[in-house]
This record gives sequence, structure tokens and C-alpha cells, in this order.
Amino acid sequence: MKPLVLAIALSLAAPLGAFAHTDDARAAAATAAPAASPAWVARSNALSQILIDAQAPFQPEWAGFFGIPGYDDRVADLGPDHAERYRAAMAGARAKLQARLEVERDANVRQDLQILLGSIDESIEGSTLSERYLLPWTDAPQLIFGGINGLLSAQTPPERRAFALERLKRYAGLAEGSTPITMLARQRYEERLTNPDLLQPTKLEVQRAIDSADTYVAGIRKLFEEYGIQGADEALDAIAREITAYADWTRTNVLPKAREDTRLPPELYAFGLKQYGTDIDPQLLMQRAQLAFMEIRAQMQQLAPLVAQAKGIDATDYRGVITALKRDTIPNDRLEASYRQVIDAIDPIIDREGIVDVPQREMQMRLGSAAESAAQPAPHFRPAPLVGNTGQQGTFVLPVGNPGGSGDAAGDAYDDFNFDAVRWTLSAHEGRPGHELQFTAMVERGVSLARSMFAFNSVNVEGWALYAEAELVPYEPLDGQLIALQFRLLRAARAMLDPMLNLGMIDRERAGRVLTEEVMLSPAMARQELDRYTFNAPGQATSYFYGYTRILELRMRTELALGDKFDRRAFNNFLLDQGLLPPDQLAEAVETTFIPAQMQGPRQPR
Repeated sequence: MKPLVLAIALSLAAPLGAFAHTDDARAAAATAAPAASPAWVARSNALSQILIDAQAPFQPEWAGFFGIPGYDDRVADLGPDHAERYRAAMAGARAKLQARLEVERDANVRQDLQILLGSIDESIEGSTLSERYLLPWTDAPQLIFGGINGLLSAQTPPERRAFALERLKRYAGLAEGSTPITMLARQRYEERLTNPDLLQPTKLEVQRAIDSADTYVAGIRKLFEEYGIQGADEALDAIAREITAYADWTRTNVLPKAREDTRLPPELYAFGLKQYGTDIDPQLLMQRAQLAFMEIRAQMQQLAPLVAQAKGIDATDYRGVITALKRDTIPNDRLEASYRQVIDAIDPIIDREGIVDVPQREMQMRLGSAAESAAQPAPHFRPAPLVGNTGQQGTFVLPVGNPGGSGDAAGDAYDDFNFDAVRWTLSAHEGRPGHELQFTAMVERGVSLARSMFAFNSVNVEGWALYAEAELVPYEPLDGQLIALQFRLLRAARAMLDPMLNLGMIDRERAGRVLTEEVMLSPAMARQELDRYTFNAPGQATSYFYGYTRILELRMRTELALGDKFDRRAFNNFLLDQGLLPPDQLAEAVETTFIPAQMQGPRQPR
């Protein structure tokens, strides 16, 4: 399946009502279209339902993430032969959609059908490669916390939260006909141990999972208390026992066998890059990133003395200036209010400078819980349920602390997100004009399911967010501009180090020094970065730099084609209108639709 983080579906313009717990409700969710959407969107969404019906029974948490009704009481299928059964279901959906493509005449629907078919092919390929190369070990405690956290959330309607207890009982094996998901995860791992060619999970990821297990238990209890779910004591006690036993089993049986070498087989890493949308040769990507790294570092060195003079800092090297800026720490009890000051200042700048249209609503943000921070230790955007959305908004979540740390307070402390100068670039990336604006635009403009759920690619999503950061930089204070460049330097480092680590061209220690000594990340943040490159999401980190460069290239070609008729606000609005199309399809849309339409308009004032 496509990655779940940072994806969106359907529209706020036509609420679908309460989440009826029936198959009819699932069908209605896909066929209903926003009032302002063209008729082809409703037809396309009905075709997407074919794929949803095949995929959701295996990944109901994924369906619930997008707001698809009817799956909130269900849990991931880890039963015997689930991978083979999943591929068979995908193949069946593919045959149906291919038949529809052969008779479809509408160009937009045909494009969406091709997106759906491509998503199926990718899902089958990923499942096949995983089964060929990897032992199926699962971080079951994280899966359980994620499934509960997806329901017990301010973004989730109360009628959906009511299914959290039934889902918890299924995770714990208390529901009729269910087996504890931790037992199923153990069985899937153990039944393939006889194949010596399969790769064990990495020692680092296994140890991280063990260290976080108690945090997930506490986080699940806290969620049930916070949302007042009654009658859950038995299930909460049962899931705590299951998670604790699974962590003990993992420590005894998996950790000793886990591998030290984090490199993936080349075929598996190449698939990871493709899955996230990075369709460039890794060697060429590294060359471009190395050049960008040098240029950005030089820009930081030029700006650093100006920041030092403005802030009264006794340093001129960018490293010393960033170190001094980080000492301006925001206490946790003031962090949300401090970020809110910057968030409230951004919308007027976006409007005044004609960057893009913004929603007439306050952006939402909050601090992350300990369990959320263990599951996702970086700042992130959490979308609201988007099928049947009746006004729920996505939220910028800022983690506090480092629950997965080793216990060394100095080595585990983050200082990357809680100082004054960093607020601008993080708010622009996770909020507006970044992720929050992109997701809100897709909801309000009625982008089809195919172009949101199934076209999802990290190159589009993260490329837009990094581009959004850059659009805002000229209007930020000098210290904010320096930290924006620091984070852009990080994205270039990612595009170098992720492939270098996975291709065996650099070791973890040397890569870590680049992140701490050149990019100036804390050791805890650098560790999280290295975990991302090597086992959490190999290949994903390349998508920021690559997506950003693809948008810049496209904008330059558009400016050259239109000259004085180029309109930044219109261009950025058009990109948002296209949903999550991959770079080549996005470029085709700009060149065949946007540029011809703009050529007919009046010349823009300079």
C-alpha cells in the first residue's frame, strides 16, 4: 500500500453524514462527490471503491486513516498466508479496473484509472519483494498504539471513537473469533525462520521497539481515559499483558538474531525509492545533493555574521551562531503559545505577498504525547479523517522529549524544535503554506480519491512543503532565515546520506558526524535521522530534496514560457488543485493546461 503519512481524500464541501457501519455506507463514501466537483470526480471515486474494497480488509487502520467508514472496529490481517491473500485480492481488483479502462473515454477518469492500476502494481511488487527478502517481524506494540491513536483523536468524530474499544478487544484477542495480534505477529515470524536466506530485522529497530513498549501501553491507557471510553479496563489490562509479553519475546528471541548491517538488498532499496516517488538514479541524486549542500552551507556562512550582529552573538561561523540561537530555549509549558505567535503572523504574509490562497480558518497545532513522540519523534502534520469530514481539521503536532532514548539525558535531549528561530520554518513546512494548506486545499477543492489516496507520493508531499518553506523565507527575520537554510541543508544531507548508507558508501558513525557537526543537529535528532535512512523508511528522506528541485525546475520552465504573464499565486494554486500527482504528471498538467490558460490572460504587473 502507499505510505500513510501525509495523505488526504475527498472534500469538506459535501459532508457525507454520520459513519454508518455498513457496506452501503462504504459504497456511498466513494460515490458521493463535493457539490462543486465535476461529474467525473464522482465516477472516478466509484472506481476507487473497487480498490478500497480489496485493500481495506487487510489494512483497516489505513481505511480509517482516510475516514472510510465500516472498518473502525477491525484490525490488520496478520493471519496465515495474509501476504498471498492480499496479492490475490489486489490482482482481482486490477482485472476489474483494467476492464473499465478499456471502455472509459473521459481523459480525467482514464488518468485516475491508470493511477489506481499503478498503485496496485506497486503494492503487489512491494509485497512480493518483502516476502522474498525479509523475515516478517512486526513492531506490534507500535501498530496497536497507532490503530487506537487513529480513532481516539480530536480530529475523529465522536461516533467513530466509539469503535475504539471493539478494536482494542480485537487487538487483545478478546473479541469473538479474534486472536491476539501479538500472537499472530509471532507466528508469522516464527513460521519463516527455517529460511536462512531471509534478512532478520536490524538490531537498532528491534531495540527501539523494546524500549518503547511501555510507553505505548501508557499511551493507550491515557487515550481511553482522555476520551472517557467506559468498560475498557479488562481490554486495557489484556493488551498491556500482550504488549509486555511480546516485548519480552522480542528481547529473548528476535534481538539476539537481529542483524548489525542495516543495508538493504539493492532491489529492495530501489523499490523503496520508487515507492516514495524518487525516480532518479541514486548516483545522480547524490551528485546534485552534494552540490546543493556546498552551496547552502556557503549561504549560511554569508548570513551568519548578520544574524550574530542582530542578536548580539559573539560568533561569526554559522555553527557557532546556530549553537547560540539554540540556547534561546522555549520551556515546554510555553512552546505551543510561542509557536502560535508565528503561525498567526504567517497567514497575513502569505496573503500580502500573493503567495497562494489560504483558508479563512485558524490553523491547529498541539504538543505530542509521550507515546506519539515515541512513534513519531519528529514534528509532523496529522490529517483529519477526510471521507465524511464534517469540519474536523488536521493538526501540526510538535513532539516534546525523546521517549525512545537510551536514558542518557545529555545525549537524548532534543534542542532542534524548541527555540525561537526555528518556529518559522517548521510552521511553514508543517502548517501554511506547507502540509496543512496542501491537505486543506485537496479537501475543499474535491480532489478525487485516485489523486489523493492512491497517487500519494512523498516526493509531491514533501517537495511541496519544502518549496513552501522557501516561498516564505524572504519575509522571515534574519535568524529565521538562517535556520530555514539549516533545514534545507538537512534535506540535501538526506539526499546524500540515505543512498550512501544503503549502498555501503558511508558508515553510520561518519554520517552521524555530518549531521551533528555540519548540519548542527542534536545527537538525538541525528540518531532519529539515521534510523529513518536505514530501517524506519529507507529512501523516504530523499523525497524532500528531490521533490523540491522538481517543483523549482517546473516553476522556472513556467516563468520562461509565460514571461510577464507569470502569476505566482495562480501557479501555486494550480499545483494544489492537482492533488498528489507524481512529478512527471504534475509537469504535464502545468504544460498542457496551466500555461496555455495563462497565455490568454492579461500581462501581470511587475
